[in-house]
Amino acid sequence: MLSSERKQHLDELINEVAEGKNLPEFVVGVSNVDGEVYSYVGGKKTETSGSIDLDSIFWLGGETKLVTSLAGLILIEQGKLSMDTPLADYFPQLRNPIILGNVIYPTIYKPAETVLTVKHLLNHTSGLFYPKVADGTLGKPYTSKDGYLPGIPLKFEPGTDFAYGWSSDVLGFLIEKVTGQTLDEFLKENIFGPLGMNSSSFYLTSGLRERLIDLTYREKGGRLTPWTGQLQIIEQDPAKVNLPLGGIGLYSSVRDWLTLLRHILQIQAGKPVEHPIVTRETVQSIFSPALPEAGERSISTLTDLVNWGPNTQWSTAMALTTEDWPNRRKKGSLFWDGYTGCEFFVDPTKGIAVVLGIHILPWGDQELWNTV
Repeated sequence: MLSSERKQHLDELINEVAEGKNLPEFVVGVSNVDGEVYSYVGGKKTETSGSIDLDSIFWLGGETKLVTSLAGLILIEQGKLSMDTPLADYFPQLRNPIILGNVIYPTIYKPAETVLTVKHLLNHTSGLFYPKVADGTLGKPYTSKDGYLPGIPLKFEPGTDFAYGWSSDVLGFLIEKVTGQTLDEFLKENIFGPLGMNSSSFYLTSGLRERLIDLTYREKGGRLTPWTGQLQIIEQDPAKVNLPLGGIGLYSSVRDWLTLLRHILQIQAGKPVEHPIVTRETVQSIFSPALPEAGERSISTLTDLVNWGPNTQWSTAMALTTEDWPNRRKKGSLFWDGYTGCEFFVDPTKGIAVVLGIHILPWGDQELWNTV
């Protein structure tokens, strides 16, 4: 546990960083390999704000990719999938993808030469991509409007580069095909249940909705206002959720996320763990770079552009910091963020995990990025 002096120092540090920033209420949680050691609640209350703490519910957005990747790795450990499993074995639509000459104006294309596999989904070298959307809304998936193309469009030849896109969503669909369960059911059976993550789900059931923190929206002038549907978001009515989206759809709490990250830290450190969800070898793979040189350049450009730090790789599950980022993350740290601003990192060298829970849109809020 932290001493009262160190806790006070952390309180003062976060106060100093957040002071004067126009941010909605947020919660920070920290864990070491043994348990939770620190929490902090800050930011501005809105008229509709309720209480907020480590058990409050947040829409995690892109952080969802971590648990979907872990689910895929579990199936590989069980021998039900392999890194080299062709996706077309389960989805004939992916048998003959095409490579676009230009992702914005897809009039020039050529057939892909490489078979899409599970590995390409895990390390995001599939070429499946999110379209660029200027107003911060969620990009739309491929639809029938793309039907004039002779195959599923990819940004590049599979395995040659990195693209942040639909890879984790397709992996979630694959998990459902292989197991005969919904992604939510598989995760509850293999990750959430064993770890006691009772506040994590793709469905906002009544027990979770009451603890869901309201979304806030920053207007162009900088003022924070309550969320009233200014942008399209994912469906939140559980009765209307047809497909759990493995790339963006999870709801969880800071405490649950710390539980998962601590479990990963414990396995990575070789500590005795009751009912480990994956082997140490698999955990080591999520702390190991998996991108080719071009992919490393692409993701480093992306993360540096949005102030997540330079020198980045992707593993079989999440982004990795490949060099120390002064006064921020250490080399070897696992990290990512979500559509509403939630963030986390795991430092295996120091043996700590840090999670930020916050709800602010549009994505890419500068006040938040300049703070964290």
